[in-house]
Amino acid sequence: MTSATTSTLRRLHLGCGRDIRPGWTNLDRVAGPGVDVVRDLDACEHTPLPFEDDSFDEIHASHVLEHLAHPLPFMQELHRVAAPGARVVFTVPYGSSDDASTDPTHQRRYFKGSWGFFSQPYYWRADYGYRGDWQPQYVLLDVDAERAARARANDDASLHTLVDAERNVVLEMTAVLTAVKPIRPADKTLQVQPVVEFRLIRLAPRAGGQ
Repeated sequence: MTSATTSTLRRLHLGCGRDIRPGWTNLDRVAGPGVDVVRDLDACEHTPLPFEDDSFDEIHASHVLEHLAHPLPFMQELHRVAAPGARVVFTVPYGSSDDASTDPTHQRRYFKGSWGFFSQPYYWRADYGYRGDWQPQYVLLDVDAERAARARANDDASLHTLVDAERNVVLEMTAVLTAVKPIRPADKTLQVQPVVEFRLIRLAPRAGGQ
């Protein structure tokens, strides 16, 4: 996070839709009331975002990333417009959930181990031309509390095992990444794993007690 105070943070809201946030730059693919910028985020490889370098201190994108077929050009361009130490918060469906693949507009699945591939140290074996560097700091997994109880998964180790072994355990995932500038070398020894936490969520009962 940058040293800017809350009142002076420059904030970007990606894929805002109808969720217009006052004080933020609201960007969406489709024009609408309150949308400040119209851009296709999947076109970042050839169409840069209309912002200067280091323009934003905080970026939020809820259920946006999974819709992109070309995430690396997008993350590189987002890195360009992010200030050093800027924070981006992504919320996505978990890769092993039905939600990740049922929607035909979803292009990519994401798991708790996916976020490191938006950093440079993960490309120590192969170079795909990606020049962004986002360090994943924190990953929050919203876990179905009933599924966890049935599996007697009551600590981090058993929850990790449950999440990795079964489908539809994680209801949603949120990840917090920070912009590293200048980018680090593609060196495996520089990899830093994020903190992974679990939040047990109790689903509302179905209509009719089903």
